[in-house]
Amino acid sequence: YLTFDVEIWCGGWQDLDQRFPSSFQRYVYGGSVQGGYALPKTLEILDKHKLHGVFFVEPLFAGRFGVEHLATVVSLIQQAGQEVQLHLHPEWADEIRPLPFPGAVKKRQHLSYYSLDEQVALISLGKRLLAEAGCSEVQTFRAGSFAANADTYRALESCHIGIDSSLNRCQPESAPDLRESNYFDYPSQIGNVVQIPITVFEDGFGQLRPAQIGACGFTEMREAIESAASRGDKHFMMLSHNFEMLRPGRTDPDPIVVRRFESLCAYLDDNRNSYQTTGLSSRADITLDSTVSGRPKVSSLATGRRLVEQGIRRIVG
Repeated sequence: YLTFDVEIWCGGWQDLDQRFPSSFQRYVYGGSVQGGYALPKTLEILDKHKLHGVFFVEPLFAGRFGVEHLATVVSLIQQAGQEVQLHLHPEWADEIRPLPFPGAVKKRQHLSYYSLDEQVALISLGKRLLAEAGCSEVQTFRAGSFAANADTYRALESCHIGIDSSLNRCQPESAPDLRESNYFDYPSQIGNVVQIPITVFEDGFGQLRPAQIGACGFTEMREAIESAASRGDKHFMMLSHNFEMLRPGRTDPDPIVVRRFESLCAYLDDNRNSYQTTGLSSRADITLDSTVSGRPKVSSLATGRRLVEQGIRRIVG
């Protein structure tokens, strides 16, 4: 699964009305003299290699700034033939008028900070905003910052969402009340919700690493995919963001991350007989197989190459 969390961040919560227009342009388009390296370039690369992506779109910002902006994001993705699903950063809740529920009067960052009823209200609002923006078939969810908890799965069931991808073992905020379970290690069922965690592999120095484009070298990602396949894993959940190919705080592309993503997509294209990129709009083919223990591993050479890349990024900015 090639998944992308799509969200707008205004750099803080002060002067939102003044900051939003430029933040929207950066996070959605990433326009620079080199081109639009946010959503447009991501969609272009996927199309070039005929790969399927899943775009988890955060809609709550539209409760403050208008559904027309969310509709622009949804349209870009859908016109490219890609899949839209629901992402949620509930720290927008107190910015929405009218408030989504009476208790949304102060900022709470993570979904796990909200009661079950409040989570139901936020997820329902997110679904409604996406529907107004042109996406009425939301079937999969991912919590912002992966900060779900056990109540989230009850809320998803109440909101008729049957698939989740909110669990990330490398993220401390991710479901602390479920940490003692094996839910983080392979697809499983929580109540009536099927969850597929972010794939975490063991890097060349024995450290856990999420399969995220901006956090892994291409060689690491390739070796992790091959290791997972050789182990018999049926699912490999990769993560990126709409802004991940941009330099931090800027609109111009980060050439190292761009090269990683292009190389990964070319590799998946060349090996499509072995690895099929697919969507999350149906739960019919999700295998709940816990027979494989441990996790994928990569070589020290692959991790060393990533560390060199990171050093170069720090130097060149």
